[in-house]
Amino acid sequence: MTLALPRQAVRTKHGGRLRPRRRPSPLHLLLVPLSLVMLAPLIWMVLLSISTQEETRRFPPGLPGGVHWQNYVHAWQQGPFGHWLLNSTIVSVTCVLGNLVFCALAGYAFARIPFFGSRVLFVLVLATLMVPFQIVMLPTLIVVRDLHLTDTLGALIAPNLATPFGVFLMRQFFTTVPRELEEAARIDGAGRLRTLVRVLLPLMGPTLATLAVLTFLNVWNDFLWPLIAIQSPGNMTIQMGLQNFQGSHLTNWPVLMAGTVTSQIPVLVLFVIAQRFFVRSIASSGFK
Repeated sequence: MTLALPRQAVRTKHGGRLRPRRRPSPLHLLLVPLSLVMLAPLIWMVLLSISTQEETRRFPPGLPGGVHWQNYVHAWQQGPFGHWLLNSTIVSVTCVLGNLVFCALAGYAFARIPFFGSRVLFVLVLATLMVPFQIVMLPTLIVVRDLHLTDTLGALIAPNLATPFGVFLMRQFFTTVPRELEEAARIDGAGRLRTLVRVLLPLMGPTLATLAVLTFLNVWNDFLWPLIAIQSPGNMTIQMGLQNFQGSHLTNWPVLMAGTVTSQIPVLVLFVIAQRFFVRSIASSGFK
């Protein structure tokens, strides 16, 4: 006969309730090495950014002999680095706002407004998720050319103002919201748009945050579409600008890595701030 030992408990900071203390799980023995493997490219990139050109040619790589912060200064001086960051920020923020507005409206229409062919149209929207971008790249370029947006920031913004995944994510959330909330708003005299803005949108903070982060990551790190739609250096994004650091015969790897680290700082900060919303969004959207 074995006796079950009570779990250790700690007192909360606010109030007097006791909560059991979580002990490390054996699963951490697997998660910790995997996390180190995932962090290895990022750590290597940071080490290369503070190394010299000669130290980057060593194999296996090791710690740099000193910290060479001038690589970051050279990255800013070799091109309009600040202008590229500004272009990427304008394009990414505009696309995020567009997805939050248009995907929320489309998701609400698919979830709550019955109209002829809604299910068929929603399936077609989901089917576009299976189409690689390389297939629709040329038709998209023709549309952008006909709109006279070629070689402008509008060419990067227009195709990303709404995404099928955003419509699907919003629709899944609206299907989980009780209809009684909307009926109560209608009794008070609110229309559909007012109900969406005043009642439903305040409830979908985690979902909106998740869509905003995923859209920002996708647009900020995009390289293929800006490479096709942009020609002038003044309209380049940060990902296109980094390719200017690569020469035909020689690449200054410390400067290139310094520019790459700088370009990823906004993404890392945004992800760290908003990562807690992902689990809430998945739980509230009904994903399995």
